Amino acid sequence: MINRKSRDEIKRMKHAGHIVALVHKAMKENIKAGMSTKDLDDIAMEVIHANKAIPTFLGYNGFPASICTSINENVVHGIPSKNVILKEGDIISVDVGATYGGMVGDSAWTYPVGKIAPEIENLLKFTEESLFAGISKMRAGNVLDDISSAVEAVANREHLGIVRQYGGHGVGHVMHEDPFLYNYSVGDKTLIKSGMVIAIEPMLNLGCDEVIQLPDEWTVQTADKKPSAHFEHTVLATDGEPELMTIIREEFL
Repeated sequence: MINRKSRDEIKRMKHAGHIVALVHKAMKENIKAGMSTKDLDDIAMEVIHANKAIPTFLGYNGFPASICTSINENVVHGIPSKNVILKEGDIISVDVGATYGGMVGDSAWTYPVGKIAPEIENLLKFTEESLFAGISKMRAGNVLDDISSAVEAVANREHLGIVRQYGGHGVGHVMHEDPFLYNYSVGDKTLIKSGMVIAIEPMLNLGCDEVIQLPDEWTVQTADKKPSAHFEHTVLATDGEPELMTIIREEFL
């Protein structure tokens, strides 16, 4: 069952999303060669707690950190570690969840570490483009497959691999709610209604579609070890334009 959010729930989700966006602002300002992914997790935890929120990921199914940090060929669910050090030319996907007032905000972004290769710049550019192509279809009266097809069209145009085992999802009182949202067309005719909130999150690869899970039982990696990018916003369907929930808002500063 897909839950439509009330006005009060939406307000709390916007506040949670604001806190997530503050974490991403801190990530963008601090990511540089020589940092460990544990350093980034410490910064994220500080921002989340300073804003009276709870790190949604910490303890989720046993996950041991407040953010996921996935470098280069690691797609999602990378575990922060003091032993994983960022290098010039890396890319790092940071996935952040914050719970405020019992409601969750969820967003991911892929950041360059210094100067990156042109083909990897394009991977980031077009994965972000695919996210916003999907967001543009998050409108009451459309169906879920409209979002999936929009993401897939950008990936196919640029000959990028599409991670097929993972995708977007409903979000609200918990991090993963119905529906599951594919990043490629499967013909899902589930109607989008005003008040639905979905985390749209394409994961596109410079190489093949296939991924594997590493022995830590969390980190997901491309099977061909080529780089992957991950971009995500929590999005509200309205009777008009889609509304991003995971952005900084003046009223919460």
